[in-house]
Amino acid sequence: MKNISKYKVDIWIVFCIIVFAIISIITIGSAEKLLVDTNSLALKQGLWYLVGFLLIYFIMILGNKFIFKNAWILYIIGILSLILVLFFGASINEAKCWFKIPGIGNIQPSEFMKIILIIVLGRMINDFKEKYPQQTLKQEFIFLIKVCIVVGIPSILTFLEPDTGVVLIYLLITFVMLLISGIRYRWFIIVLGIFGISIGFILITYFYNNDLFIKIFGSSFFLRIDRLLDWSSGSGYQLENGLTAIGSGGIIGYGLNNTPIYFPEPQTDFIFAVFSNNFGFIGSIILISLLTFFDLRLIKLAIESPSNINKYVISGIIGMLIYQQLQNIGMTIGIMPITGITLPFISYGGSSLLSYMIMAGIIFNVSNENIRYRN
Repeated sequence: MKNISKYKVDIWIVFCIIVFAIISIITIGSAEKLLVDTNSLALKQGLWYLVGFLLIYFIMILGNKFIFKNAWILYIIGILSLILVLFFGASINEAKCWFKIPGIGNIQPSEFMKIILIIVLGRMINDFKEKYPQQTLKQEFIFLIKVCIVVGIPSILTFLEPDTGVVLIYLLITFVMLLISGIRYRWFIIVLGIFGISIGFILITYFYNNDLFIKIFGSSFFLRIDRLLDWSSGSGYQLENGLTAIGSGGIIGYGLNNTPIYFPEPQTDFIFAVFSNNFGFIGSIILISLLTFFDLRLIKLAIESPSNINKYVISGIIGMLIYQQLQNIGMTIGIMPITGITLPFISYGGSSLLSYMIMAGIIFNVSNENIRYRN
């Protein structure tokens, strides 16, 4: 445990999160105008942010050493929650991804599993590097098998919900953290080769033999692939209206609470379209610049950290955030498949926001360690 009063953190990271909170709440408030049943989403997001800042405080009191030490306990809790949600979760849009808690809302375990996976992989990589400073091919191979098992279990459970978008995030986190760890590049070439062949087989079967595809992979997976590929034609009610909203915003936008065209999920998946419509091209550039600045501060934080495990964990957080930023904005403007991935710190959602605030607490702990190390 640590004395919170002794903490000094990167003020620019704090500034970014506060601005994100303001942007999120006002944009969700604007998005509510497009919804029939709003349930005071902006107010709820504000409350989630307050809970999130308290969570940051709690994480800073615990300290990263305590969190990393108990990584496997967190992993077991995360896996159990993913199993339980398959049996007792609320079914929303034909997916069982949430626990419905009266008076609180929907809690999505896979959102917390992302940060748990980052913590566990950071611990695994650090322990491996300390145990084997000069790794042999055999030692690396055994280690990678262990990583595949650790990542594979939550990936399978999350895929069954189904939530393919989060599974992709699990895999990306793993890829980035292993890349930063210094594992031999030949493993990445092998994995990318296998992945490419697998994707090729899936797509060839999908395009040329639908019956065989459904027989092998099932109709549910067929529909998910079908949805992923819809973006390539630029068609679809949500995408077309989202693009119209962004384009019609012009240079300065329609102004807050003025979104004249409807599109589904404006408060979550397509929050960027609402913001762009309200604040135009200039507002969009400011938001993207703020996201980029935030990412660069995290990269600087990782580079300056004297602790290897901190570097691994921050790299996983950075990889996840950048991917989600690119994917969310990209799918909104029609250059990426629509996967239902939200914009970190901006989109509505209690589970996702709290998971980001947990990450922020870990980031602040690293920032404090860096400042104390320099001094």
